[in-house]
Amino acid sequence: MKKLILSAAILLGGLSTQAATTEKNSNIQSVKFQDEYKEVDAVPAAIKTALDNAYPGVKLEKAYVNDKKEYKIEILVRDVKSIVYTDIQGNIIKK
Repeated sequence: MKKLILSAAILLGGLSTQAATTEKNSNIQSVKFQDEYKEVDAVPAAIKTALDNAYPGVKLEKAYVNDKKEYKIEILVRDVKSIVYTDIQGNIIKK
């Protein structure tokens, strides 16, 4: 009986140390960058109107534009930050 208890303890002890050593550090670092967008100070009136109609009470935080004249706009609606993509006419683009 002693041998059975002793071998069970050794087996369980061995499994727990093996499980502890197989854990890996899974910290993943992400890098945020503006791939092709450049920050702008103002957006066209059509975009402001479209955002006001789509999101009542919207506040524009930052705006970026790319070479295709697509806008990436960081907005704040009821204390919730979001990112919206639009074209120059104010049509919202799904990305």
